[in-house]
Amino acid sequence: MPSVFTHEFNTPAFKGKVSFGTGIFINGQFIDGSDRTTIDVINPTTGKVTTSVSEATAKDVDTAVDAAQKAFDTVWGLNTSGTQRGILLGKLAGLLEAHRDELAALESLNNGKPFDLSTSDVDGSIKCIRYYAGWADKVTGQVQETTEAKFTYSRHEPIGVVGQIIPWNFPLLMLAWKLGPALATGNTVILKPSEFTPLTAIRVAQLINEAGYPPGVVNILTGYGNTVGNAISHHMKIEKVAFTGSTLVGRKILEAASKSNLKNVTLELGGKSPNIIFDDADLEQAVNWATHGIFWNHGQTCCAGSRIFVQEGIYDEFLKRFTEKAQSLKVGDPFNPETFQGPQVSEIQFNRIMGYIQSGRDAGAKVETGGERQGTEGYFIKPTVFTNTSPDMLIVKEEIFGPVGVVIKFKDEDDVIRQANDTVYGLAAAVFTQNLNRAIKTVHKLKAGTAWVNCVNELDPSVPFGGFKQSGIGRELGEYALHNYTAVKGVHINLDIKK
Repeated sequence: MPSVFTHEFNTPAFKGKVSFGTGIFINGQFIDGSDRTTIDVINPTTGKVTTSVSEATAKDVDTAVDAAQKAFDTVWGLNTSGTQRGILLGKLAGLLEAHRDELAALESLNNGKPFDLSTSDVDGSIKCIRYYAGWADKVTGQVQETTEAKFTYSRHEPIGVVGQIIPWNFPLLMLAWKLGPALATGNTVILKPSEFTPLTAIRVAQLINEAGYPPGVVNILTGYGNTVGNAISHHMKIEKVAFTGSTLVGRKILEAASKSNLKNVTLELGGKSPNIIFDDADLEQAVNWATHGIFWNHGQTCCAGSRIFVQEGIYDEFLKRFTEKAQSLKVGDPFNPETFQGPQVSEIQFNRIMGYIQSGRDAGAKVETGGERQGTEGYFIKPTVFTNTSPDMLIVKEEIFGPVGVVIKFKDEDDVIRQANDTVYGLAAAVFTQNLNRAIKTVHKLKAGTAWVNCVNELDPSVPFGGFKQSGIGRELGEYALHNYTAVKGVHINLDIKK
């Protein structure tokens, strides 16, 4: 039998007790993995083990797929109306809301993000699930007028069993982004959370049962990418896989899909997003938003505004204020209400970021602030700002996924658009200016799937999100995400055609 995780929270932000099983979730039950092995879950604030969870294997993926296929064939898919699917999604959203603070506390314990940010993630998850609850009975086809001799129409059918692999930076929110459209359209799901941050996914599995989902509709397998993720990507009975994470792993998933059953693939991958600040920008707001753009969620954000381009007329003043702002950010305990930035998610990620910081120094970039560890316990890194960079430096070219930004001077619009688009990524971009014509013209020239004007990292369930170039394939959120989870069928009915 799986172990039970029990934890008593006694913090300024949240007080309460949580207790739940830590097994893998297949066919509505929590069970041990087939090898009866476990994965240690580390608290990034202390670097110590929080608990252990059951480890799934490729064999468990097979078991989950069989359960999901049975559910799809008998109690889900075309056997359940869109109205009923919407009702169940609404119930799940209500349960997330009822357990809001508990889920936020779990997220902060497991991921290290400040409690206020975790509550925002829970709220975003609730909003996303409710959004797709509203879509569940509105997935429609079309009637095509061809000839009076036949009746022709299209319909959007659920794909079947789909695999979903989510990252560690927004564990609960990414679960909602994936489950919402998949369940609304009638698919059954095999979901793999990150082995670093599985706790909220396991807790949500309990709530899925409580909401009344039939067994097998949602299956959640905690495991490693090279075993469970690999098995999902190669599985011949999984017809679609959705992944959020690094471009490197995205390539492997695309390759696996091509070598197996040519499964449908959507990928939301990395970024090196430009944040462009023109001379006429509201300087105070630009500084505040730029700070949010790169240091929000500890810089562990695929759309982080990590390349900050500042026009030469305000460059010096912006840099002064931005550096002071970075130095003022409180780094520390995620349950302290004053904390803006918690620890990086893991020792691996901590070392990776520190390696990039050292590469910047070695290449001759100037550290304006930060660039070092904070404290001796946990995985804390001070907010870091580099200047005096060149386009060939790793800190300018590659996704760091940490609290590290580069500030780059530019001359005019042509200059900055050229520099901004000089990247293999194309996930997001931001422009700060009080000239509306300039704003619109600039965002239209930027090669990015999301563009912000006078803000950054603003998202909504109704607005599509995804990347150009090597930042991904397909779109999350909005009506667009529904297209990822349906197969379109054209139907021709003969009324009066004779042979």
